[in-house]
Amino acid sequence: MTDYFQDYITVAVFAGAGIGLVAVAMGASFLLRPHKPSLVKRQSYECGINPVGDGWSQTHVRYYIFALLFLIFDVEAVFIFPWAVRLESLGTFALVEMAIFIVILLGGLVYAVRKGVLRWES
Repeated sequence: MTDYFQDYITVAVFAGAGIGLVAVAMGASFLLRPHKPSLVKRQSYECGINPVGDGWSQTHVRYYIFALLFLIFDVEAVFIFPWAVRLESLGTFALVEMAIFIVILLGGLVYAVRKGVLRWES
């Protein structure tokens, strides 16, 4: 058998071992777990509060928008760090491109501030 197919056999053996371990673990959990079904266990769980009635409250959309803004600027940092490390070898073109990228993101931040998304009070 050639070395080419030997590598595939190695991968297949490890994949089979992984699938076998998962199957054994799932089978053991199925056999060893307690099984006591009831009507209460089949109901949906909503953080301990019934989803309808007086005790239910909605989360304001501003929290989601704030989280999305954080995510956007977090991703910006992911792009800026490698660029800063390689700036000397990339040259002036990369500097101009990153300046355009930052200006676009700052424009989005200014838009969010003008819309009042970053204000926490009502």
